[in-house]
Amino acid sequence: MTHTPREIVGTIALGLPAVLGAGVFAGFAPAAALAGWWVLPALALSAFAALCSAFSTADQSRAYPDVGGGYGYVHAQLGVWPARMTASAHLLGRAAMAAVVASMFGAYVVPDQPVIGALALVVATALLGAVGFRFGTGVSVFVSLVVLGVLALVVASSFSIEPVPSAGETGTPNELVGVAGLMFMAFAGFERITAPNRGERTHSPAVLKIAIPVLIGLSFVVYLAVGAGVLRQLGSARLALSPAPLRDALVAADAAALVPLVQIAAAVAGVAALHFVLSSAHRTLTGLVEDGELPTRLKPGVLSLVVVVASALALILMPMATALGVAASTTLFYYAFTNASARVLLQNDRTWPMRTACLGLGLSVLLAMSMPVPALLISLAGLGAGTGLIGLTAALRGSLRGKRSASRQRTPQAR
Repeated sequence: MTHTPREIVGTIALGLPAVLGAGVFAGFAPAAALAGWWVLPALALSAFAALCSAFSTADQSRAYPDVGGGYGYVHAQLGVWPARMTASAHLLGRAAMAAVVASMFGAYVVPDQPVIGALALVVATALLGAVGFRFGTGVSVFVSLVVLGVLALVVASSFSIEPVPSAGETGTPNELVGVAGLMFMAFAGFERITAPNRGERTHSPAVLKIAIPVLIGLSFVVYLAVGAGVLRQLGSARLALSPAPLRDALVAADAAALVPLVQIAAAVAGVAALHFVLSSAHRTLTGLVEDGELPTRLKPGVLSLVVVVASALALILMPMATALGVAASTTLFYYAFTNASARVLLQNDRTWPMRTACLGLGLSVLLAMSMPVPALLISLAGLGAGTGLIGLTAALRGSLRGKRSASRQRTPQAR
């Protein structure tokens, strides 16, 4: 199938707003607290794990075009219970990631009332989705240009002025793998192009074969440059304590006049990333309803409300660093199942070799199990509770259907 450079650029631009969300604006602070300057080499491992997972979701999306995301792929390939675990991991991860994105927005845009600002963003973005607003190619190009332009200013400012000597350094190389898992979330928006929602335009394998590596590679370069800039200007100790690293780096570099531009970029990126996160969670809930795992009477509006409430609870109950850890670990578990599902695709259904799915599976498990212990424990508990709740709901619905069927069979006999 032929493709044009314009198609490739449009596809990359469509994915960038989902990738350049909370990670580049807020992810470096908790990462620096764990590993200091080692966060920069850890980014390479994060990007490679994301690349393998992106290949797997793209292959499965092509094999199952009418199935909604990883939950649907796993249900088709591995069965009911793995699919329930996949759905639980995905929903918990999306709720936690929504909390991270919203917290980032609050810290940058409404620093005096960050929680109120974060909650307002969740509600406003959900309403945008409810009225049918979508981030098409044109809007995505605009968002990408705004965010990339502001990030370029931050990097240039951070390297233009000699930093004040730092009081100390944080982190050790022993946390490199754990930080790679934490920063995996910096790249996890690739599903925007590898597994589009129903009704959205799908991208040909020829386009994705170029667009996926370029999207991940470009994002890696951006994160590397921004991370090096804020680490140079703030030092890992100050960076670890910063709720808004890009803003504080500009202030330290005597470029406080550019702070409003960073706030605009954070707002634009926050809306775009949160829109993707909420719609992704809604898609998984819709798949559960359609498969009879949840009550079929649940309407789209009710599902949207469930997503908003879950995101708000995660925002209120978890600090940003904890929410980022939970989002990363549960999303990595989600991709472990997705890569495991991709491994069993027939060879003639593949665009990329099976070894990429094997690598994605191994890296997802390794990075997830290397996360900070509190985040890992919350993730495992949530995964178990969510899977059990879905299974219990499905069992109760099956039992009710059986009783109704038996009642209908007895009624004619009684007459």
